[in-house]
Amino acid sequence: MRKLIFAFLAMVTVSCGGNAQEEKSSEKFEITKSEEQWKQELTNAEFQVLRKASTERPFSSDLNDIKEPGTFVCAACGNELYETEHKFMSGTGWPSFDRAVEGGVAYGRDSKLGYSRDEVHCARCGGHLGHVFNDGPRETTGKRHCINGIAMDFEPAKQ
Repeated sequence: MRKLIFAFLAMVTVSCGGNAQEEKSSEKFEITKSEEQWKQELTNAEFQVLRKASTERPFSSDLNDIKEPGTFVCAACGNELYETEHKFMSGTGWPSFDRAVEGGVAYGRDSKLGYSRDEVHCARCGGHLGHVFNDGPRETTGKRHCINGIAMDFEPAKQ
């Protein structure tokens, strides 16, 4: 058992040196700010997710329950990311979508957990949103954009 714990700790230590943020930081975004500016504009929880690629606790976001028509926008810059019509209940605990608004998100690689995942971030400011997986609804895109609710705001559709 001790060997398993040691192996797990070693894997976590090594994987924390992943290059997810390095890959993203080399991209150029329309909105760029210093870390200090982001800290002043975002709550601590938003900053940790959007700028440091943390993950909120599952089932903690009020956005999980939204079903009314509207648009989910980046909490950092207001960029349109997802539409309610493409949202589905994945049971994972995070808001899930089968596709993004065209041009709203960009993709990178994340290997922080010791294996490679497809990271999703805001195409306008580079804020970390979550990850995309290939286990979404087969009848649409087959994709599941698993997104941190804290990284988004919801704007109801105008009547």
